[in-house]
Amino acid sequence: MKKYCFLIFFIFLQGDFVQAQTPYTWTFKATKVADRTYDIHSIADVQAPWHTYSQFTPDGGPLPTKFSFSRNPLYTLDGIVKENGNLVIRHEEVFGVDVKYFEGKVDFVQRVKIKGSAKTNFTGTVEFMVCNEQQCLPPATQKFTVALN
Repeated sequence: MKKYCFLIFFIFLQGDFVQAQTPYTWTFKATKVADRTYDIHSIADVQAPWHTYSQFTPDGGPLPTKFSFSRNPLYTLDGIVKENGNLVIRHEEVFGVDVKYFEGKVDFVQRVKIKGSAKTNFTGTVEFMVCNEQQCLPPATQKFTVALN
């Protein structure tokens, strides 16, 4: 009986560790901004003291956030992914470069224009990394799908 109690305790402890090591959440949504034009919002909410990196972090630094969008003949991308959040630029001795990162929430926004009046989905992935002052978690990839109605 003691072995089972220990095993159950260990499983719960391990689950708490995994949750503690996921200090972020992602949400994805589309906002209609004009006729046949949408903004796709990819929102990272990163718990303090963790942060995530800009798409424009220089070479030699940490892994920048990177978006990949599935091709779809029913829409076109309009511009690049914009970043809205608390941007910090700081020289990191460990990398030897000035890094760009976001604390708290950051909203990555991609504008999309629909061809015709068809309903479709916008799909893609975001590759990212989160760090704090002591450590970085391994890079992760988040898949997403957003309906464009």
